[in-house]
Amino acid sequence: MRQRYILALDQGTTSSRSILFDQDAAIHASSAEPFEQIYPQPGWVEHDPEAIWRTQRSTAERVLTEGGVSPADIAAIGITNQRETTVVWERATGKPIHNAIVWQCRRTAGICDQLSAEGFGEEVGKRTGLVLDAYFSATKLMWLLEHVPGARERAEAGELCFGTIDTWLLFNLTGIHATDYSNASRTMLYNIHDLDWDDTILARLSIPRAVLPQVRPSSGVVAETTAFGAPIPVASLCGDQQSALFGQAAFDPGDCKNTYGTGCFVLMNTGDQPIDSNHGLVTTIAWGVDDTVEYALEGSVFIGGAVIQWLRDEMGLLSSAAESEEVAAQVPGAGGVYLVPAFVGLGAPHWDMHARGIITGLTRGSGRAHVVRAALESISFQSADVLRSMVADASAEIPRLRVDGGAAANNLLMQHQADVLGIPVVRGQVIETTALGAAFLAGLAVGFWPSRDALRGVWQADRVFEPTWEPERRDREILEWTNAIKRSRLL
Repeated sequence: MRQRYILALDQGTTSSRSILFDQDAAIHASSAEPFEQIYPQPGWVEHDPEAIWRTQRSTAERVLTEGGVSPADIAAIGITNQRETTVVWERATGKPIHNAIVWQCRRTAGICDQLSAEGFGEEVGKRTGLVLDAYFSATKLMWLLEHVPGARERAEAGELCFGTIDTWLLFNLTGIHATDYSNASRTMLYNIHDLDWDDTILARLSIPRAVLPQVRPSSGVVAETTAFGAPIPVASLCGDQQSALFGQAAFDPGDCKNTYGTGCFVLMNTGDQPIDSNHGLVTTIAWGVDDTVEYALEGSVFIGGAVIQWLRDEMGLLSSAAESEEVAAQVPGAGGVYLVPAFVGLGAPHWDMHARGIITGLTRGSGRAHVVRAALESISFQSADVLRSMVADASAEIPRLRVDGGAAANNLLMQHQADVLGIPVVRGQVIETTALGAAFLAGLAVGFWPSRDALRGVWQADRVFEPTWEPERRDREILEWTNAIKRSRLL
């Protein structure tokens, strides 16, 4: 019998990646290609949607060629994507009417301020689980309909399609205009309780339903594509962070993952009931599988691995990011030094855009290694702040933390994370967890893997970091970190 594979399309903020997974969830072949970041003016970020599709298609074609795999060997395609980024295109031609507005773009902050001043933020939170912010898709779509000549009239007539990047890729692959529950829940237009686009929000933002995609399960065959030759079912759609949660086999309520990238994204599976946060987190849909929608709590750390880049590029304390572990290991601890990297304010659970970065606890004996170690430890301290908020919101303990992302390769950081949390930290063998989640969801849909239990069986740990601190030390370190956070918010 010929080997078969799942093709995961992992469309990110700076590059498009395609990965072939075999039945053991091992990577058979991988290909990535960057694309241009467009900055029309300060605070604005755009992408060329056609460049996104072009790079995604070319990496898929390349990975098939380099992997020696024919389209007939592909059991299914799974799509995972940068979330909230907004595209509007012509239904008849598939041509975008404007560049995509990226999740990082702040052009609609003024619209959000106006809506908040009206008291609309409470309504948004109650219906969508989100905070009213320019980060999400709703005001980006509102901006496009207002600023592209004739767009609103064409949208009302059903001539235009709105979508996040999953929807854009699916349309190009199959001609189907659809998204999934996880991506819909990040638009700030979707009622996560009623599981429908929210008429109250649509009316207030003057967004016609005719422009919106159908909402489908995250796992399930949407359509077949012939883009690569033989027909292949497209069998999953899922936003990148939710996909990473699924790729960690975090299927049970209380299961958590943290993705360590430029920032950090912490998600907790809360099961089939949404949990409202009273501690600065957002409530989101994790995925829809087997006729069941499951939810998650999510918290974002703005500056994670970016603090190491700062030490390298701006402070000259490192020649490479990889050097951080070696330098930090030169001292047994940070020596009372705490670095709060609030370079763009603080994210969850503090949400203080006026906080600024500080270093506290410096003495005459403090040196380069102490500062580097404090920077690394700031990543795990910030992540722990989010996880403690999750425990408080969910009224449930977290048994372990599963980790992925580039900085998860840093053993010193992972050990510190386990020590600060007081629970095991588990790193998987496959670090491309976002793509793995898309593959898992697609594979379930077509029987490539028969069940979630089978997925648990193929998921393999690389290393488990057990906590070593006594509770007294943990409490003392957390108190000192909390004091440093307070000082950063006084600046």
